[in-house]
Amino acid sequence: MSVTYVIGFTVRPEQRTRFLKLLDGVLDAMRHEPMFVSATLNSDPSDANHFLLPETWADHQDVLDVQLKRPYREEWHAALEELLAAPRDISMWQPIRSDYNQS
Repeated sequence: MSVTYVIGFTVRPEQRTRFLKLLDGVLDAMRHEPMFVSATLNSDPSDANHFLLPETWADHQDVLDVQLKRPYREEWHAALEELLAAPRDISMWQPIRSDYNQS
């Protein structure tokens, strides 16, 4: 069963550019993973350093056993303490419906 991780980030203002560059690399790589479903990076309109990232994957166990250990995530994970002003807020959800504009 698929799982969505909703991840909130509060980034140090001086690290915003580096945060986005490193996260772009991870998102660009993970979109090619067979178990990847979707991800949408959102920014808070009232705080340029606050982000929300819902990621949906086909299988939770695959994320734990395989995806989190991918080499393209190493630099990202190593930099998190420097990048973030507070620990990530991570929650797990199970999708029950998705709607998209088909036009």
